[in-house]
Amino acid sequence: MPKTFSLKLVVSEKSIDFLNHVNNVTYLEWAQNIAEKHWGEISSKDFNDKYVWVVLRHEIDYKSSAILGDELELKTWIGKSHGLKSIRYVYIYRQNKLICSVKTSWCLLNKNMKPIRIPDEILSILNLHQQV
Repeated sequence: MPKTFSLKLVVSEKSIDFLNHVNNVTYLEWAQNIAEKHWGEISSKDFNDKYVWVVLRHEIDYKSSAILGDELELKTWIGKSHGLKSIRYVYIYRQNKLICSVKTSWCLLNKNMKPIRIPDEILSILNLHQQV
């Protein structure tokens, strides 16, 4: 079974927009933050010294609004990874109900900021946490 990574948060006032719900950009920020934390948990300093991930595309589906004080759980896992790209999913729940889903395409770059094929040693880590 693929491993998912999760975190919990409480919606703060800085996340609220003029409509009194979480701003759309905040969901994207949360998705990027949990992706970075997850990668930090499963990768090594050696990989992080040699490579960096950048976003190619985000797809976000909003199902329901979150408001100030809501307790949310974010879950992430890795989808298909091949060539230069890796897909990552982030689901955001309130009381076990999905309120937002994010699918992100990431591209691996070397430290010269050139896209590269994902090396086998990184693919093996990604495949351990993959769910398709």
